[in-house]
Amino acid sequence: MLGSKNAIGVPPPRLRGFGSMTAQPRRVAILGSTGSIGRSTLEVIAAANGRFTVAGLTAHRQVDLLVEQSWSVRPGWVAIADPAASARLESNRLPPGTRILKSSEAVAEAVAEPDVDLVMSAIVGAAGLAGTWAALAAGKRVALANKETLVVAGPLAMALAARHGGELLPVDSEHSAIFQALKAGRREEVERLVLTASGGPFRNHSAEQLAAVTVADALDHPTWKMGPKITIDSATMMNKALEVIEARWLFDFPPEQIGVVVHPQSIVHSLVEYRDGSVLAQLSPPDMKLPIQYALTYPERWAGPAARMDWTKTHSLEFLAPDERRFPALGLGFEVAKAGGTAGAVVNAANETAVAAFIAGKIRFTDIVPACRAVLENHEFEACPTLERLWTLDAWARKEVGRWTE
Repeated sequence: MLGSKNAIGVPPPRLRGFGSMTAQPRRVAILGSTGSIGRSTLEVIAAANGRFTVAGLTAHRQVDLLVEQSWSVRPGWVAIADPAASARLESNRLPPGTRILKSSEAVAEAVAEPDVDLVMSAIVGAAGLAGTWAALAAGKRVALANKETLVVAGPLAMALAARHGGELLPVDSEHSAIFQALKAGRREEVERLVLTASGGPFRNHSAEQLAAVTVADALDHPTWKMGPKITIDSATMMNKALEVIEARWLFDFPPEQIGVVVHPQSIVHSLVEYRDGSVLAQLSPPDMKLPIQYALTYPERWAGPAARMDWTKTHSLEFLAPDERRFPALGLGFEVAKAGGTAGAVVNAANETAVAAFIAGKIRFTDIVPACRAVLENHEFEACPTLERLWTLDAWARKEVGRWTE
């Protein structure tokens, strides 16, 4: 049962600050602090009345915002991943005592230090795997917003956490909802997990309309405010495909026990069906601060800044079957979840590259998923790859899609 153990059966570690309102603050490293999840994490921390401190911050290339955040939370260290942007980050722009880490290796070492209690993994894409890996190897709690860690290397990451006493807590609203609903019964009593999907901006589009979708259209999500890559993934429903793969490894249920339903209002974040017919769901307004805070404070629940439901108003909740013909990414996700092995790494890399090509105007919206399928079907599948092999195939898939789109 997930209330006492995590998805891989490892008892949750005793972290600083748990069990006492007067305990020392929990020290958080935020990987990807300038993205939407990172910014929301800092809002949660600011509202926690000193019960968190920030050990470190990383960003990709937003130097000015990182500097602004640093003066707000006074971290021990900061890092910029992009080399050109990193050259613009000078120590005299930072608060006294905040040092600059110059390499990904230095960041990996920093998240493993004893002065980090938990790590928010909020870097988008496969680039987020390295920091998550280092934290798990050091036995840390990881609040996982980077679903690609489990899409690319699910079995390896879960095994790493088991070996070292690390812990993965979901930040995606869907997986957080399942994590909470699974506490209502024993694992063997679960019939299936049901992920909800908003359906994105194009859930009612015809095939002809989808072929004419522009970048601006795809970036206009009806309910969530996210970064461009995740927003476009939502529009293709690739985001839901990746979440199916993530759920398969995080909760260790076979794909046959995982379902998807379209829920346009984004209030029911996911459901767990039990064998007696009971369905447990987690409901809240579409606000990422709630699952972020739960991952940071688990097993406790604190008052926080997330939006609340107003039950004095009338609410309509719709649930629709997804159309896999118009949105083939979903079927692809179930195939990858069933195959395991190298399938997740190549599809994820292909998708990241194809989405970037779409944003750059090189391919159509409807070309994204076919590019991913082509790469999946033409790679040399391995059932039990090493991490090094996954990185090799990641690079190969990116090159293949790049060659095609050029």
